[in-house]
Amino acid sequence: MAQRSIVVTAEGGLHARPAAELVRLAQRLSGGLRIRAGAEVVDAASVLSLMELALAPGDRVVLEADGEGADAALTAAAALLAPA
Repeated sequence: MAQRSIVVTAEGGLHARPAAELVRLAQRLSGGLRIRAGAEVVDAASVLSLMELALAPGDRVVLEADGEGADAALTAAAALLAPA
């Protein structure tokens, strides 16, 4: 399993558009993509689960991915939550 810890810096946190992009990314990844926020871990393939996290700027999360392309998926997910 590949992991990456990030701080959400996206203006407005995780809102509908980046959540939808995360879902598409997770659905393409054979091993899955998860987001850990504190004690909660959600499957990034579920837009409802993502939105329930209510991630805001400054929140620290851990991205977890499995399968082929896991590192690239983590990079793409991190770019959605913490754009440069």
